[in-house]
Amino acid sequence: MKNKGLQFAELHCLSNYSFLRGASHPEELVARAYELGYQALALTDECTYSGLVKAHVAAKKLNIKLIVGAEFSFNAEPKTAKTIATDEKLILLAPTRNAYGQLSTFISVLRRRSDKGHYNAELKDFSFGLKDCIALWVPGQQDIDSQVSLGTQIKTALPKLWLALELFHDGHDLDKTAHILTLSSRLRLPIAATNNVHTHTRERQPLQDIVTAIRHKTTLQEIGHRAFNNSERTLRSLNQLADIYPAELLNETIHIADQCQFNMSELRYEYPKDLVPPHLTAARYLRQLTFAGAAERWPEGIPNDTLELIEKELTLIGKLNYEHYFLTVQDIVQFARSENILCQGRGSAANSAVCYCLFITEVDPARMHLLFERFVSMERNEPPDIDVDFEHERREEVIQYIYTRYGRDHAALAATLVTYRSRSAIKDVGKALGFDLDVLELLAKSLAWWDKSQDISERLRGIGIDPNSAKAQHFLQFVTAIIGFPRHLSQHVGGFVISSGPITQLVPVENAAMADRTVIQWDKEDLEALGLLKVDVLALGMLSAIRKALDLCNADPSQKRPLTVQGIPAEDPDTYEMLQQGDSIGVFQVESRAQMAMLPRLKPKCFYDLVIEVAIVRPGPIQGDMVHPYLRRRQGLEKPAYSSPEVERVLERTLGIPIFQEQVIELAMVAAGFSAGEADQLRRAMAAWKRRGGLEQFHHKLVTGMLARGHDRDFAERVFNQIKGFGDYGFPESHAASFALLVYVSAWLKRHKPAAFYCGLLNSLPMGFYSPSQLIQDAARHDIEIRPIDVRLSQWDHTLERNNTTTPNTHSQKWALRLGLRLVKGLSKTHAERIMRAQAVAAIKNSQDLATRAQLDSQQLSVLARAGALAELVGHRHQAHWDVAGISTPLPVQHSPTTQKASTTRLHAPNQHKDMLDDYRYTGLTLGAHPMALIRHHDDFLRFCTAEQLMQKRPGQLVRIAGLVTGRQRPGTASGVVFVTLEDETGNINVIVWSSIMTRFRAALLQSRLLKIKGVVEREGLVVHVVAGHVEDISHMLHNDQEHSTEPSTAFRSRDFH
Repeated sequence: MKNKGLQFAELHCLSNYSFLRGASHPEELVARAYELGYQALALTDECTYSGLVKAHVAAKKLNIKLIVGAEFSFNAEPKTAKTIATDEKLILLAPTRNAYGQLSTFISVLRRRSDKGHYNAELKDFSFGLKDCIALWVPGQQDIDSQVSLGTQIKTALPKLWLALELFHDGHDLDKTAHILTLSSRLRLPIAATNNVHTHTRERQPLQDIVTAIRHKTTLQEIGHRAFNNSERTLRSLNQLADIYPAELLNETIHIADQCQFNMSELRYEYPKDLVPPHLTAARYLRQLTFAGAAERWPEGIPNDTLELIEKELTLIGKLNYEHYFLTVQDIVQFARSENILCQGRGSAANSAVCYCLFITEVDPARMHLLFERFVSMERNEPPDIDVDFEHERREEVIQYIYTRYGRDHAALAATLVTYRSRSAIKDVGKALGFDLDVLELLAKSLAWWDKSQDISERLRGIGIDPNSAKAQHFLQFVTAIIGFPRHLSQHVGGFVISSGPITQLVPVENAAMADRTVIQWDKEDLEALGLLKVDVLALGMLSAIRKALDLCNADPSQKRPLTVQGIPAEDPDTYEMLQQGDSIGVFQVESRAQMAMLPRLKPKCFYDLVIEVAIVRPGPIQGDMVHPYLRRRQGLEKPAYSSPEVERVLERTLGIPIFQEQVIELAMVAAGFSAGEADQLRRAMAAWKRRGGLEQFHHKLVTGMLARGHDRDFAERVFNQIKGFGDYGFPESHAASFALLVYVSAWLKRHKPAAFYCGLLNSLPMGFYSPSQLIQDAARHDIEIRPIDVRLSQWDHTLERNNTTTPNTHSQKWALRLGLRLVKGLSKTHAERIMRAQAVAAIKNSQDLATRAQLDSQQLSVLARAGALAELVGHRHQAHWDVAGISTPLPVQHSPTTQKASTTRLHAPNQHKDMLDDYRYTGLTLGAHPMALIRHHDDFLRFCTAEQLMQKRPGQLVRIAGLVTGRQRPGTASGVVFVTLEDETGNINVIVWSSIMTRFRAALLQSRLLKIKGVVEREGLVVHVVAGHVEDISHMLHNDQEHSTEPSTAFRSRDFH
């Protein structure tokens, strides 16, 4: 109940963004302060602004004043060693915009000179640049003369200084009060009541004890005085505060709060102005660049409708003053193009004809239904968001260009918040509670990647612990509570904030873990909440693969003219025929199990079909039950039906089925009567409902609105379910179109330049769904000769060699693929480059010659020997190991080749099984016999069918299959279903595991490397699956009989995905 006679503002409050100190979210603290009737709340997390925006958004909704601040521990004397323990604290508050910038810059200075995640402050630091800040000093308990001396120095540095009295019913309140009163009298400083708040309610104190134990890397039992001795450091009621503090100390907090008039809504963000030539305005320069690009895009003349679109966009960009934003992105893209770095914009930016003219995106407005308002509109009142993908191996060049072009004072990456998830929560909470480390490890390993916190109880039972015991319940309570708590800041994948003024005036900057990187203390959501602009400089492996494949094509002397992305022939029938067969391993975006199953059903025949293919296998259309109706209509089994001409206009291009985000938003307007503003609120809620909820309020309006306009309830409910699905991951049409371009380019390369395609793809790993082993096998199925790693010929990267042994049915007649040294586990690129230099000088004659000229020691020679890379020099692995063991390590000055006598000792070659295991262990793949081929003769596999034979089985037939586990996938839309991919000597087998079978055979399905499965064939056209009924782990059969190992081989790894 609110106390009407008393006012109070809490001025010292920490959230869980004071990592592993505070135990409440900023939003919880704000809501509780409002509930208790506080006039204001200062969020004063330790040396950070990380939680401020979350608190600001919450305070804005509740109309309670939020004061910006930060807490600092400091050393009264200069540091001489690592951080000196001290209980001296200063709280700095920002009453004005100037003070906000000063405090932000101060935090940045302390963070930038320290290691990531740390800071150190000395008293002298507070003497510079903080003149507009209000300060509260929380004194320690040193002798009074020392404190007076220290206080005099603080008062000189920070003239707007108060003493903070903090009382906690801990037996020290009287002494502390006397101490503060004495300091106040001698230093002539006013006193305010503060409470060092760490929780929003007392009930959160046990969790605060847990995070304290985690921070100190100890247990609750051993934490001692490092934990608080009661739960008083919380937001207390006004009545409780009145009982603890004199009224004048509480009133003083209001006096301070009244001086704090800064609101974070005042923050304004300006892009760099020096991009514009002195004689031009930004609008004129953007127009100039746009029409120069348009002339290049349409050399025969700009189509009239496109010209209208460009003019419309430029007018709107001008009204919203976004010219500098577009110019900044164009500048970055132009740099990449000048350096031959492939890049492509995507997302809603692909709706823009201006972006197309600036070469930011590649979606031709003449080919697509573009909706610029999805990207920029007057009604939305939020900045555009341009995502640009660059080659993942060259993105760092772009990032360093940005730092060089704009300066580190004006450019920094956004942060990503790393939070507690199930496994990290289990480990940290368990350690704090003193659980056995082996038990925690076992429990963490038993969790599948899709398990939620509510599944932990069952996993406890699975390892023999009663989840209903008091200790287990205690553990589960804390694990559940801490999941979602922030752990630390990391760097965003590429979201850059670039400012006209010093960026530290806007937000603090700190060091990232990676050298030469800095990050701001806000994440993407924070920037969006404040309406601040950012540029996403993202990495995309497929762009690297495409560029490398094109380079290989253009290195062929018979290539008459350079092959470019833009020069790849459009609408090639052979490319679509390949995709219709589901032959899409390695092809961008359509290589997943679900996409490969969809391709033969959807049968894409043109580019727009690829746009739909990319978008339809997503949670939105799947949860909305839109996939099957679309396929039926596409196959002519049912006709599209439209309830009104307006609905037909929205859905005609997708046969009456909403597939894209834009269509769902437009449907809400034309079919349910949403206003433009309400539709925009729905769009925002769609993006955030998984994190924050908020969609339920739209359900009634959407359904009743559609019913009132003649739509049936089933369709209305499906549309709403689709909206919820888009909260997981749904594509706008423009984004799908951008990705569809890369689908087509990569598919064309696979169909027409397969050797270059696979070589480029392999040289760009890791990326995508497939391991080198799987890609190599797919290449071999496409009649590409694969040549082994050979220290005489292999480069670091995989290479193409002229193929002089082609056959009439060879798909790639001219080229064979030579495996590169990058596959050799334990061999560094530096050592590989030494080998390559030796190759360039003269042919490598023997292992001694190799060791001498490449300056390799016994360890590197052994690495090459076990990988089979010396086979052509000295023979099989056993012989290679024997020979290199007798080689003396070359001296640094010894460069000339020496003659090595041929070894007279000839060892027996390893058997096929041992060779296969070593291939997988030391290179990740084998060119020899597949593991299944080596054990297929075993009696256990009688009446088992291969992947090849499976294609001949009829639907509903009972089959037995076996293979290496190469992938497990559990999409969030799959209702507990797990998709498993097995590989045998003839190909891949797709297995569907329903949730009931998953529960019965969980350990085998999650931990095995080799599986036997009994199941039933399910097929639709060319798509064949086995629905599992019984599962058995037979990983032990991978081992050579002589090894006697009972552990699954670490040589075989599956790739697991959501």
